[in-house]
Amino acid sequence: MLISISHQLKLVIFSFLSGVLTGILFDVYRIIRGFEGTNKILTFIEDMLFWIFSSVVVFIFLLFTNYAYIGFYVYLLIALGIYVYLKLLSKVILAIEYKILKNMGKLIRISKNILLFPIDFLLYTIKRKK
Repeated sequence: MLISISHQLKLVIFSFLSGVLTGILFDVYRIIRGFEGTNKILTFIEDMLFWIFSSVVVFIFLLFTNYAYIGFYVYLLIALGIYVYLKLLSKVILAIEYKILKNMGKLIRISKNILLFPIDFLLYTIKRKK
């Protein structure tokens, strides 16, 4: 089957971008999991779940961008995308992702406190009257 040059170029670009996407997902996973060592069995299970999730996301991305055409060079370009991302962009993106997740955590805590304050106040007044 012959593929046009424009389709081959799109295939190369989107394969490389799927590698970058995998690198971004890996950085998010590293932030969520933490950097200190934990139980080896738990880490193994988490890693397997991450790679299953990551492969499904990459497959869906490739399905929508290049009809999920998977060849040997697609795997090489995905690996090249991961390598380039981890060497060039990972530190910057990791810092940005960390700040975003930290601020989201603060926002969730503040929202929870605001929403639960009336209930806490009501319970406090009931306890105080006894």
